[in-house]
Amino acid sequence: MQRRLADNASAGLSYVALWGWISEWFGTRDSEEMNRIYGNLTLGVALILVTAVAGLALAGLAQEKTAGTSTGTQVVVLGTGTPLADPERSGPAVAVVVNGAAYLVDCGPGVVRRSAAAEKNGIQALAVEKLRIVFITHLHSDHTLGYPDLIFSPWVLDRAEPLEAYGPRGLKSMTEHIEKAWAEDVRLRLRGLEEANTTGHKVNVHEIQPGVVYRDDNVTVTAFPVKHGSWKYAFGYRFDTKDRRVVISGDTAPTDEVVKACDGCDVLLHEVFNPKRKKIVESKQKQAYFKAFHTSPSELGEIATRARPKLLVLYHQVMGETTEEDLIEQVKQHYAGKFISAKDLEVY
Repeated sequence: MQRRLADNASAGLSYVALWGWISEWFGTRDSEEMNRIYGNLTLGVALILVTAVAGLALAGLAQEKTAGTSTGTQVVVLGTGTPLADPERSGPAVAVVVNGAAYLVDCGPGVVRRSAAAEKNGIQALAVEKLRIVFITHLHSDHTLGYPDLIFSPWVLDRAEPLEAYGPRGLKSMTEHIEKAWAEDVRLRLRGLEEANTTGHKVNVHEIQPGVVYRDDNVTVTAFPVKHGSWKYAFGYRFDTKDRRVVISGDTAPTDEVVKACDGCDVLLHEVFNPKRKKIVESKQKQAYFKAFHTSPSELGEIATRARPKLLVLYHQVMGETTEEDLIEQVKQHYAGKFISAKDLEVY
């Protein structure tokens, strides 16, 4: 901001210098008429500078607001991606931030670096060393490839508390295998010159059932079952705080459980796929897969209409070669409420 003000001031001085040169050229610099015009120009430059300062101040305030200085509940979309290797969309991960504490849902590829980016944007609760709790919807690789990163990277960066991980049956076995895979790394960091703390790499695993799975002074977290094809255990999560109710569907085909969990909630994050993708249109097998595992725009419209969220957020958008604009238009055809298609690092 200081640099931009300096640039504006320099521009103002340049105008004055230019006017002096023009005045000398015409030999009228000391005339009454020239002084009047010069005065008007000086006033104009002053007004430009004042307007620039005011605009920058307002922009700064707006930036602070979007950066997450609020103490109310915020939803930070860390990753909206799918297995598609899209560099603009990291793997699925969402953070619910309340009173300086972050509660993660899923840990797709890139979750730790996206959290660091969110901290850079002003959301201090997502500083890497503060990542202490995660709720996993199901154990598909695209939702859990960031799990080792979430276990070890914050520890290397001085997190002292063990990670608290909540999720379906099988999470404990997955965690044990990850710990074995990185056992030599842990041994060297503990016994070598790094002198890492002895607790931050540990994980307390909580394999859950539907119902309330977590509660503290900020939030009550309720898990509900969803339909994700042949996965025996898959969950969505509802976060109830003092000022908002946030529901995250996870991966799911249409289910009444989302409607019941939301029931007029403040924010509903729901997955969606585009049935116009070539590989779906041309394959009966893919059509059967997506029908069993995911939710189409028409199905989402029906679910959201019944769920009545104040804001519907499309995330984990399976689009392939189709465009986001096309997906949005399809949802519009089936849902009259307020919705947005999320991008990484957006805050709601």
